[in-house]
Amino acid sequence: MSAGGGRATVVVKVGSSSVTRPEGGPDLGALAKLAGEVAALRQAGTDVVVVSSGAVATGRAVLGERPLPRLDSAAPSEGSGPRERSRDGRDVSLLQALAAIGQHRLLRAWDDALAGHGLVAAQVLLAPLDFGHRQQYLHARRTLAALLALGAVPVVNENDATADDEIRFGDNDRLAALVAHLVAADLLVLLTDTPGLFTADPRIDAEASLIAEVAEIDKALEAAAGGPGSAVGSGGMAAKLAAARIATWSGVPTVIAAAEEPGVLGAVVAGRPGVGTRFRARPRRLSARKLWIAFAVAPAGRLVVDEGAKEALVQREASLLPAGIVAVEGYFGADDAVEIAGRDGQVFAKGLSRHDAEALRRAAGRRSSELPPSVGEAVHRDDLVLLL
Repeated sequence: MSAGGGRATVVVKVGSSSVTRPEGGPDLGALAKLAGEVAALRQAGTDVVVVSSGAVATGRAVLGERPLPRLDSAAPSEGSGPRERSRDGRDVSLLQALAAIGQHRLLRAWDDALAGHGLVAAQVLLAPLDFGHRQQYLHARRTLAALLALGAVPVVNENDATADDEIRFGDNDRLAALVAHLVAADLLVLLTDTPGLFTADPRIDAEASLIAEVAEIDKALEAAAGGPGSAVGSGGMAAKLAAARIATWSGVPTVIAAAEEPGVLGAVVAGRPGVGTRFRARPRRLSARKLWIAFAVAPAGRLVVDEGAKEALVQREASLLPAGIVAVEGYFGADDAVEIAGRDGQVFAKGLSRHDAEALRRAAGRRSSELPPSVGEAVHRDDLVLLL
């Protein structure tokens, strides 16, 4: 499967519902099954990197029936500001605390399962900045390469105790897609509790059918993806579709498949028809930096541009100048990420602003000759990614 003729590399993301019991805690039987399939791939010459969810659910199970504190009801410390909340409204600090309790226990369960097949697990905790700063990116890539060369199976998760992006923005699906880019994977496999992507929600539509292959992720396909499918996970099909988009934009084909399917990893790697939904990789691969801008950093604001500016960005891959900006939304600083939208409100690009929001509000619509030399591009083309 490797394009370079050497050992292929597969990144396997496993959702919380697939590795934890409904009542919480690691599902040892499920882990044993997946460990056996990982071992079979290794034996066949394929390196495997595992991205495993389940730390929060494991941490909650450790506490048993103990009631969780209402952290949001406590008076905030001076200067702390409002409580951060996840997408479903839960307190992020509490989720991070549960993850800190569960993370090493989940890793121990993986280690025991892999040890049963003579394999060694290696814990790797990553944060968003590991993908945004080149030296950290290269260091993380070298570390993972060294682990694979040693014959270890990296088990990756977000550094949940201090970084909130994973919990806030929708579980480890996005992280897995970024890891696939990091290790130049030949395939990303997103294992979940459904057989793949359907034409509609099969839980409520008896006519829904499995989509075997996707050439391009469009709005109609995104509309077919629903919300979270289980109580223990924070993602859902929409999050997996977003991860597939990230991976395919970085040149990595992706498959969404059911974790409980017997021999699912071997079947997916072999390309067996009827197993999961396969997403084709885009021919044009984004650089690590542009992938980070597009998908790993949250936008702090939005720039609305006129038709001339949009054409320059899309057709000529130019930088965005203040003259083409018709509105500045939000409050952001220099080097913060911003969305770029047309007058119709449709976001078509994302980039890093060279100036803060107030400076761009003052400069919006003005030609370069009317601005001081210190005010150049609003977003330089090297810091801009088209999302079309």
